[in-house]
Amino acid sequence: MTATLIVMQRTEPHCRLSVLPCLARCAVVGLVLWFVLSTKAAENVPHRPFAQWADVLPDGQFVLGAVYEQSDADRIWAAGQHPSVSADSMHQGYFALQYGINSNWTADFNIGWTSMKWRYASGDTTQTTMGLMDWSFGVRYQIFNEARESSPWVPTLTFRAGAVLPGTYDQTFPFAPGLRSTSVTPELLLRKHFGWPGLGCYGDALYAWNDTTGNDNYITSIGLFQQYKGLEIDAGWRHLQFINGSDVVINPNNTITYPRDPREINDSIEAGISYTTPERHFRYGFQIRSVFAGNNADDKFWFGFSADFPFGGKRASQSAQN
Repeated sequence: MTATLIVMQRTEPHCRLSVLPCLARCAVVGLVLWFVLSTKAAENVPHRPFAQWADVLPDGQFVLGAVYEQSDADRIWAAGQHPSVSADSMHQGYFALQYGINSNWTADFNIGWTSMKWRYASGDTTQTTMGLMDWSFGVRYQIFNEARESSPWVPTLTFRAGAVLPGTYDQTFPFAPGLRSTSVTPELLLRKHFGWPGLGCYGDALYAWNDTTGNDNYITSIGLFQQYKGLEIDAGWRHLQFINGSDVVINPNNTITYPRDPREINDSIEAGISYTTPERHFRYGFQIRSVFAGNNADDKFWFGFSADFPFGGKRASQSAQN
């Protein structure tokens, strides 16, 4: 779930670019940084945190990942109220496959299963739903790699063109585990080292055009990471907001009317820790996220685990031959 990057030692800069192209690159970086800080995929679509997708894979390499997540909530925000709920829990897992097309391009495919139970008041009947998650795929291009750039200000910056296809769960379920909508999801991700060794920041901004429901949304996250050898610790803030849609209604008879196109807004804090093995680069991670404010939202506390296993690629083939 979390990304562990190998800290690369920077050699002395030897810029071969003229002044104008250097200034143009700096302008692009500045615009991207502004975009990340001011504006991620539809809620509960398989997605790796902490701008992990800013990295691309070596030519011909595969990475097979497995992710398990679960959440619980005991309150919701709706109609200016913050009432408690009797049951609001979700369990899900998905596989995440990546392939390095070349040194700048990587493709990914993510698919999994989700289940949820909901009960507003203690005397109500417990409602359940389960099915295929909204599944995603995409291709990403690494615009800059900070280890290869002559300027110390340039981050690792990657653009991902993604798409989401609907799952099979009940989309009318209160606080359903996704939108069950076809979506197009352009995304920018960055990671940048600064300060003492291993310290850095990350940013992730994705906009989702949700074709089925029509309630577009964006998610942004920004935070810090600290690396030491194979260990990485991440912590940051995440904001989700739907631009349009309908409100959740709390009825006088103590029931909830949940719309097909909820206009959800929430803010959360996220944190994680991961370890990458030194030889085979297997990565194992743990992540938490807690929603602390919102509207048409529930105060979910998420935690989960992940494991990523790289294989194949030119380096692996050459090692096998030797």
